[in-house]
Amino acid sequence: MTPNQTATGTPARDTGNTRFILLISLVATIGGFLFGFDSGVINGTVDGLQAAFRSDSVGTGFNVASMLLGCAFGAFFAGRLADLYGRRALLIVAAAFFIVSAWGSGVATSSLEFVVYRVLGGLAVGAASVMSPAYISEVSAAHYRGRLATVQQIAIIGGLFAAFLSNYLLAKFAGASTQPLWGGHEAWRWMFWMEVAPAALFLVALMFIPESPRFLVVKKRNQQALQVLVRLYGPTAGAAKLGEIEASLARDHHRPQLSDLVSRATGRLRPIVWVGIGLATFQQLVGINVVFYYGAVLWQAVGFSESDALLINVLSGALSIGACLLTVVLIDRIGRKPLLWVGSLGMAVTLGLVTVAFATGSLDAAGTLQLSDSMGVLALVAANIYVVFFNLSWGPVMWVMLGEMFPNQIRGSGLAVAGLFQWGANFAITITFPVMLAGIGLAATYGFYAASAFVSIFFVLRYVHETKGRELEQMEG
Repeated sequence: MTPNQTATGTPARDTGNTRFILLISLVATIGGFLFGFDSGVINGTVDGLQAAFRSDSVGTGFNVASMLLGCAFGAFFAGRLADLYGRRALLIVAAAFFIVSAWGSGVATSSLEFVVYRVLGGLAVGAASVMSPAYISEVSAAHYRGRLATVQQIAIIGGLFAAFLSNYLLAKFAGASTQPLWGGHEAWRWMFWMEVAPAALFLVALMFIPESPRFLVVKKRNQQALQVLVRLYGPTAGAAKLGEIEASLARDHHRPQLSDLVSRATGRLRPIVWVGIGLATFQQLVGINVVFYYGAVLWQAVGFSESDALLINVLSGALSIGACLLTVVLIDRIGRKPLLWVGSLGMAVTLGLVTVAFATGSLDAAGTLQLSDSMGVLALVAANIYVVFFNLSWGPVMWVMLGEMFPNQIRGSGLAVAGLFQWGANFAITITFPVMLAGIGLAATYGFYAASAFVSIFFVLRYVHETKGRELEQMEG
């Protein structure tokens, strides 16, 4: 009897190198941490940017939002280029861009120079946002793939928290973000430079992880793919998995291209691509980034002090991490689809309650919305429960789904298109919030987000198919 056989002589399943899979997945999630850090660091630098570049509110707003444009293009082109050069290769490029962007944003002497470096950072964030979950999905076993991919969302929130904490400590140590710190450089510049250390760690760590075996098979580098699969799953399971990957590509094995997203039978975009676009867009239409980007402004708008508003943001961050940890426990047990529709229902109800609370308010002489004590408590509690529902469902699960739902042949192209829509919707929601706030008011604005969450319930129930426990080779397009 060989080591790979049971007492009855039948082949046994290899246990796989779970520790190694966990380690390389954690390396990939550093990209998520940088995604969060790069998104959050800008919040503490606005005063410094205005002072250094003498920019007006419009110019400062574009300085802040410019990264999101880079994110959209970064997500799109990373998905496509990853089909040509590999998932690991694109993560290495993203890590290098993170370093250049962090350093350059701190040394910039003009708005134009700053925007160029922030767009580079956006390209890195966009690339990491789609490639990190894709890489994790392509190296993980089906029965715990969801849990590992969900860690990406925890890393994103951890990056946001680290940026907020770093900004707070640097500004406090210097006296203000605009005051000199080490080397005579203002504290806001050091806020950007703090990102160089984790970005450098990411770059070095990526040198020690293997390329995705699915990519290697698509490129017909089967011997290299087998070596990686054996290292991941063991000799027996690795060889079997290679056969499954080859079989999934056998009928349509050519160099992946964007046109693969169009069905040859109908001449139309494949249904699975529309589902990916829907998931990516609805995740932003529910207004979550209004909480992330405008949290302090929002709570001050309804009467809370600046100190209280910042404390509410900290509370929201803690609740977000707790909700994501619960998702790690649940996602491979109850599945992706139940988490999505329950999350949609919870967000629709809580956003509806926030809308009702805001609708009861009145404007004072300064134009600030005033709420009664009971309505203020309702808005605060409902908004934080909304954050829990989002981070229990659409926050992590959307990224998990995008990383695993597409067939091997179109995964890179599908991620490219879905990522473009996700970041495009992010930019649209972010840039329109101040306009909607001034135009239709806070209650109507949140009413729109509540309606989007309500519609997403039916989208999930009708169009989203469960992927729990299914191998990537079983995904249909």
